[in-house]
Amino acid sequence: MSKSATVPLLEVRQIQKFFPIKTGLFSRVTGHVHAVDGVSFSIEKGETLALVGESGCGKSTVGRSILRLFDLTSGEVILDGTRIDNLSAGALRPLRKRIAVIFQDPFSSLNPRMRVHDIIAEPIRNFGLETDEAKIKERVAYLLDKVRLSKDAGERWPHEFSGGQRQRICIARALAAEPDLIICDEAVSALDVSVKAQIVNLLQDLQKELGLALLFISHDLAIVEHMTHRVAVMYLGRIVELATRTELFSDPKHPYTSALLSAVPVPDPEKKTVRTVLQGDVPSPVKRPTGCHFHTRCPEVMDICKTKEPKQTILPSGRMVACHLREV
Repeated sequence: MSKSATVPLLEVRQIQKFFPIKTGLFSRVTGHVHAVDGVSFSIEKGETLALVGESGCGKSTVGRSILRLFDLTSGEVILDGTRIDNLSAGALRPLRKRIAVIFQDPFSSLNPRMRVHDIIAEPIRNFGLETDEAKIKERVAYLLDKVRLSKDAGERWPHEFSGGQRQRICIARALAAEPDLIICDEAVSALDVSVKAQIVNLLQDLQKELGLALLFISHDLAIVEHMTHRVAVMYLGRIVELATRTELFSDPKHPYTSALLSAVPVPDPEKKTVRTVLQGDVPSPVKRPTGCHFHTRCPEVMDICKTKEPKQTILPSGRMVACHLREV
């Protein structure tokens, strides 16, 4: 498939995913969980886009929607100019190898009954990339070297490795089918601080070498600031701000973004920071507030916020923010 410089590698257009709530003997639908509600963004080849927000805001649901682990309620997912959200399983199969995923928990995402060699070789065999076992073995050894594990690691079992080493195995498995995009779903949140840095640096090195695009789903803004190109901030199923890393971390435009950034620990004890403490809990995605969903916790709330939903405003710099304070 030919690629055009004008066509993003991945484009997500106004996707929605509502999960029905069923009750009673006949499983009658009594409501919906609005997990994702009108999310749009694009990712260029070789770019890292971070998707950030509190737990339960819909970040992982967006990632799983792109992977087609379930069907969308509405919206479109376009991979390199081809719409994939409405493809049949058979038509989608050749395209699946172009998107890989690294999950949060390296302990549960590896089959304990398979040796590491077979875990990494599985996508190579499944997609028919290689049939000769000697060449598959050579490919697995190459991938283990890429993630900085010894070649003899292929003959061992997952339980013989530490958490960081297991995540390296997950990265090798993700690379096995030679994808264009890797979705990292909280890929470092279960690791120790020192190991996190090693895995992040490894991902950055692989990205530069292989030209990978990354969708980095995380709630750790310190990690996001280190490795991303652009950042999309989610709240209750919607993107409230999308900007370059430099713009977002130096000058946040949405009150929710400002609150998130104020909570990031600062290593310099001499630097004074003002912490914005949000009041209350995140509202239920089943019964969301009217108007701006953030108005129940916003320190800058206005009357209009309680009744009218803010539009997504594109500022002169090109960044997007959905807030009545920024509407022009």
